Amino acid sequence: MAATAAIAIVAVEEDGRIGASFPAGVLRLERVFPVNHSVELEELIARDRARHARMLQNFAGGIGNFPVIGSSDPFLVGFYYTKVKLGSPPREYNVQIDTGSDILWVTCGSCNNCPQTSGLGVELNFYDTASSSTASLISCSDRRCASDECSRETNQCAYTFHYGDNSGTTGYYVSDLIYFDTVLGTSLTANSSSPIVFGCSTSQSGGLTKMDRAIDGIFGLGQQGLSVISQLSSNGISPKVFSHCLKGDGNGGGILVLGEILNPSIVYSPLVPSKVHYTVYLQSIAVNGQILPVDPGVFVSSNDRGTIVDSGTTLVYLASEAYEPFISAITAIVSPSAKPIISGKRPCYLVSSSIEDIFPPVSLNFAGDASMDLRPADYLAHMGFLILFLKIRSLYMTWPDKELDGQNMIAHHP
Repeated sequence: MAATAAIAIVAVEEDGRIGASFPAGVLRLERVFPVNHSVELEELIARDRARHARMLQNFAGGIGNFPVIGSSDPFLVGFYYTKVKLGSPPREYNVQIDTGSDILWVTCGSCNNCPQTSGLGVELNFYDTASSSTASLISCSDRRCASDECSRETNQCAYTFHYGDNSGTTGYYVSDLIYFDTVLGTSLTANSSSPIVFGCSTSQSGGLTKMDRAIDGIFGLGQQGLSVISQLSSNGISPKVFSHCLKGDGNGGGILVLGEILNPSIVYSPLVPSKVHYTVYLQSIAVNGQILPVDPGVFVSSNDRGTIVDSGTTLVYLASEAYEPFISAITAIVSPSAKPIISGKRPCYLVSSSIEDIFPPVSLNFAGDASMDLRPADYLAHMGFLILFLKIRSLYMTWPDKELDGQNMIAHHP
């Protein structure tokens, strides 16, 4: 507030009358910044965020930080993964970061059809409950068993997951310790651990069985009860918030924090409520600063359509009603300098100079004035010598409720 404020504190009886036994008083609020002191908006925002950070630190154990490896280049890794430590003694597992699913799972040593080596140059590790002194099986009657599947022979809480790329995994739930670094102050970190429930995969199918991009498991960051985010929040380890930055340039990488990254330049966009996935309000698409002529109803979320944020998906997919105007706008702008060609039903372009000089900028505009600005290198990929194809594909956005179980806000750092 710009001026000094005063608030009257008044005692009120049950019948609404002002209490005579407790006289009205005035609590004077003093300014944090003196009246004659010029304050920039950025200074006010920084003060509020510092206060917010102190509030978050009230959680026992603080905030966890995980390394991010991988890249968005579909011809290299094509996804992002991190390292988690599980069990006693702890063993390290490489798991894909996936905001489109909920459960953390790793491959069991008893898996009979799982990859034994990986083309990513990482060593595959296999989890074994017998090798961890803190491991325990989750029975079908356990309140943490969020599954209708049960093995009558072993009384183990089992699961089966199918992903959007037709891959899948089957296994059973276990409880064991997860280890992570926590922030205790502005720079002090400490090693912490917490018991969590996760999956032990005994069978895999589809793309999960391919050795060229094999990994130890998947780190689901959805909002359901068995996600690591939800479990650590229930255990008082961290707030039910995570911050995930995917670096697309160079060697990739990024940031994964179980907590909130505080930065004044972050722009927030609200999530569509009551959705299984992290669903955002995509409002329009602009090419070279011009909004595409797309019916706004195309972007409206419904039972079978919507725009979700999914770190486990490499490409951007648009409904055909938005995809076709997008392709037409790009082609019209670049046709004098880049020859459009079709390769495997994909629109491609033959170029002989820098794409930054030929292709226009693209903006995905979300609610809350959160615009994701894409450079040509962000939406084009090299297919071969002088040939580029779009990383944006056509698809009717259908997300079945039972597909992948996926707070309130999604943040975009411009």
